[in-house]
Formats: sequence, structure tokens, C-alpha cells
Amino acid sequence: MYKNLQEYIARLEQEGELIRIKAPVSSRFEIAEITDRMAKSESGGKALLFENTGTEFPVVTNMMGSRRRMAMALGVERLEDIGFRIEALLGDALSPKASLWDKMRMLPLLADVAKWFPKDITGRGACQEVVWQGDDVDLERLPMLHSWESDGGAFVTLPMVNTLDPETGVRNVGMYRMQRFDKQTTGMHWHIHKTGARHYDAYKRLGRRMPVVVTLGGDPAYTYAATAPMPDNMDEYLLAGFLRQKPVRLVKALTCDIRIPEDCDFVIEGYVDPQEPKAVEGDFGDHTGFYSLKDLYPRFHVTCITHRKGAIYPATVVGVPPQEDAYIAEATERIFLAPIRLAIQPEVRDLYMPIEGTAHNLAVVSIDKRYGGQAHKVVQSLWGAGQMMFNKYMVVTSSEENIRSFANLAKLLRRVDTRKMVIRGEGVLDVLDHATATCGFGGKLAIDLTDVKPDAQVEPIVEPRAAKPVGGIRLYDTRFVESCGLLILYADQERPVEVDVEQYLQLNNIQGMKYIAVFDYQASISMTANDLLWLAMANSDPRRDVKILEGGELLLDARSKHPGVGENPKRFPNVVMSSVETINNVDNRWEEYGLGEKLPSPSRRYRKLWLSPRAEW
Repeated sequence: MYKNLQEYIARLEQEGELIRIKAPVSSRFEIAEITDRMAKSESGGKALLFENTGTEFPVVTNMMGSRRRMAMALGVERLEDIGFRIEALLGDALSPKASLWDKMRMLPLLADVAKWFPKDITGRGACQEVVWQGDDVDLERLPMLHSWESDGGAFVTLPMVNTLDPETGVRNVGMYRMQRFDKQTTGMHWHIHKTGARHYDAYKRLGRRMPVVVTLGGDPAYTYAATAPMPDNMDEYLLAGFLRQKPVRLVKALTCDIRIPEDCDFVIEGYVDPQEPKAVEGDFGDHTGFYSLKDLYPRFHVTCITHRKGAIYPATVVGVPPQEDAYIAEATERIFLAPIRLAIQPEVRDLYMPIEGTAHNLAVVSIDKRYGGQAHKVVQSLWGAGQMMFNKYMVVTSSEENIRSFANLAKLLRRVDTRKMVIRGEGVLDVLDHATATCGFGGKLAIDLTDVKPDAQVEPIVEPRAAKPVGGIRLYDTRFVESCGLLILYADQERPVEVDVEQYLQLNNIQGMKYIAVFDYQASISMTANDLLWLAMANSDPRRDVKILEGGELLLDARSKHPGVGENPKRFPNVVMSSVETINNVDNRWEEYGLGEKLPSPSRRYRKLWLSPRAEW
């Protein structure tokens, strides 16, 4: 693996996966707009190294923003290779041992595992070559990204937040965004479901300050491990050691007893005081593609900053998918399939989380079907397992189906009996899910395709022909009618509170549809099929927005919701996008960047979805 972030960047450049940008750029809006264009180009484009940021430090973005770069970051040719290693390891460890000889054969395996455990070392690490203390502590010297026009400020977007459980001493490394408030404080955006928040609650009970150490950079395996859905009380640096096939070397922070990787680029040390009132944090253009709105989170006080000589500041840009985080999520999908299969649901054969589901909203699972109701059992179990508890929509097929083929899934979906094959539930959702009126809790829906035959006879479809606007519906889109029986409708331009889909179907004699999705009129303007899937998953709560009509059609209301009306959330956010000024600035400077043929701004398309001049309406 890599000695440090610089070695990984050198490898990217050697493999033609990196572009250096020597022109001066601003970390306020400009870097994010350039990165967004690159991330949405073919296959994730290239990693970008901005050498002239107006600060002491260059910035690297999109460094894991493709399948190839994600695999390179973890030192493999294919991400599946890691999954195979985990499956083999767990298979050997968990298999019955019939004899003493079988047990003795486990010794080399145990010796290998021992090599991955983090290793404490004495003295200072490379990450502590330069020290800022006292009046020298100044977060404004770091090129934190202010990515989007409605963001509350500049944020640390790839932090590895190191904390200790005060009662057990067990370490956790999580990734929680940090908004810079001033030179010496930030927000600490850990959600109630996260381990960092649990540690915070424990310190609050004890009436003690909570030491926190934030690291950035180093071997990219550290960054990935901080995002991984590790079980609580499992050390993320053990996972990093497994990925690296060598231990993570840890040094003691300068102002507390927390240990951190000695080869990181930056270390930000400080504390959170649980007795202190929480601070207003946000807005933030999030990985959901929408702004997460202002809320109260703990304040992190910085006491010391250290960095290595020649440090490079790593950052990521999140927003409307696809972005770099989509490839990180795909790595998790491949790596953690084996533990899911061996420890949670042995009948699970494959797991696919489409990019448009932004990690949690949509999952497709194939299982070895042996008995009736098995899909219900798998769905309920996965909805209670680790970070899969955040899933909102799930599709379950039998193991012989290719769940990564849209054409194959469409054939099955076309033949569903929605009255019998839809599984409903309620449960925990991501705190960032803006569609639910009850933060962190909402509806869930699964479709059981395990008994559907792809060659079964289907009901004939009567498509609309010059359909009349009625019931608050203005336009229709039939591009998916033949493949899966999906009719897309667009509401009137004025955004009516209610639409009458059944009246529209009846008066226009539309028959045989399986699914109907209703979008805002503005989504009819230049949105791709991928955009519509993303909007449908993000903008809906299954308990409120999914209904089975009298004709058996499954209706999904994917419109932006009127805040506070009926069971709608009290606040509804805008889609993440760059300002017109930023778009024009990057357009005008494109040749200076040396990025080749001009890439169009994705934000021009998404500005059609803008709800108001503010981040909520």
C-alpha cells in the first residue's frame, strides 16, 4: 500500500488518473464547480490536484472518484478481490473444527490477523513535523471548501474524527463534516445514530470534556475505513490494516491520549464540551443532492494543529449524484457483502445499491429462495442490520437474476402483482432524509420479485394519446411504459398541493400501467432518467407518498412537498447547485485550468428545480 498521500497521488499521476491545475483557484465555490463537472464526466473523470489555492497547501479532490481509482486506493485490481479475501477469512474462522489438526491449521491464519492490528509507536510522526499552537492555531490557513452557494460556510469534508469511549477506552474513527465557525472552532456534525454521538452522550453523563482528534490524508485506506459501516466497538484502523496488509502505525496526539496514524497530512486536536450549548450548523449541500438545513450540533474547540512538511489537503465534493462518494459506497457494497451473507442473512447472494439511491434510499438484493415468505424475512432483517437500517426502498429477487441489469429487473417489475408483492414497514431513516416529517423515522417499502416469472403474460397497456391536462397533471412521459409499465406524469407548473391521478387515468382512458410516478413540472425540463430515479427516491416517504390505486397501479408522489401541509415535513430543502455567477466564472476560465475540452456545468440542469432564492420555501 502507500506510505502517505503523496505516494498515492504519484501513483495516480503515473497511471494517467490525475490532472494538475496550476492556475490560481478559489476554495470558495470554484474548486467545487470544477470538481462537480469532472465527477459527472465519463467514468468519474480524473483526480484533480489544485496547486495554487491561495493558501500554503494544495488541494486534491475526486481522488477515489472512479471504480479504477477506488480500487487503486485500496491496493487491488478489483474491489471484489477484497470481498473474496474477507469471505475466505470468515469462512475459515467460522467453519467447524473437527479435530485438533484442524484447529492447529488455524494458527497461521491467526498470525496473519495479528499482523493487521494497529501498532503504537513512540516519538513523533511525520504528521507532527510542523506544529501550530497558541495564537498560531488558525483554521483559516487551511483551504477548506465552501462548495455551494447556500452553504453556511466552509467545511472539512474528508475528516477522520478520532474519539474514545470514556467507559471502555475503545476507539472510533468516523467521518462527520465540520463547518468552520472561526479560526479556532468548528461544528461537529455527528448524527444521533453515529458512534461519535454515543461517545458524546457518555462524556455528558460523566460531566467531562470530550477529547477529539481530527486527521486528514495519509494512506487513502484510512479515509475509506472512516466511512465503512463497521460494527460498534470495532476498530476502523484494524480494517485499514486488513486492507493495507500491514498495521497502521499510531502516534500519540500532542494534547491528549488519542493515537492517530503517524503518516497523515494534517492533525487537528481539540475538544468538545458536552455542557456547552450546541451551535447552529448548516446549511450544507449534502450527498443526498439536497441541502441539509440548519440544526444544532456540538462545537469543536481546536487547541493544536500539526501537519507534515509538503502536506496536501484532501477534500471531497458532495451533491447531486454521481459524485466521489458513489464509488466509496460501491466499495462498501462489494467489501461488506460477505459479512452480510455470513453473519446476518446467509441466503443473500448479491447486493446492489444504485448510485441514484445515494447509498441508503434504494437497494436491490438477490437471495436463494427456498420457502414462502422468505423475502419478508430477509427484508425485515436487513432493515434492522447496521447501516442497512437506513434503507428506504428495497427490491428482492431470486438468486438466478442479474440484479445489475435494468432490462432484467424491468421485465420482473412489469409482472408484479402490487396487491400481493409489496412489503410495507416503518423504521429508522437517515437523519438527512428530508422527505419524512419525523426526523430519522419514516416509511419503508420493498417489492418481492422472487416468484415473478420474466416470461409471464402481461396485461396489455393503453398509452395516453394527446392526453388532456386534468386533476393537476400537465404532461406525461411514456419512455418506460413498455419496459416496466411505468408512466411518468408531471404536475402543473404552479405546484398544486394535491393531484388527482385516478381522474387523469380515467378521463384519458389509460390502462394497464403497473407504476405511476408524479414529478414537479420543472423536472420535465432536461432531467435524465437517472435524475428522475434519484428524485423519486429522495423526495418521497413510502408511508405518505406511495399508494395502491383501485386499478392496482402503484403510485409514487415524487414532487417537492409543500412544507407543513398535512403530513409533510415543516421544511423542504433545495437541490444542490452552483450559482450562475460561479458557473460563468468557471466557463470563462476553463482554458486556464488545462482540463481539455470544456465540460458543461451539471448545475445548469438542476437550476430548473430551484424552489426559491433561499434554501427552503
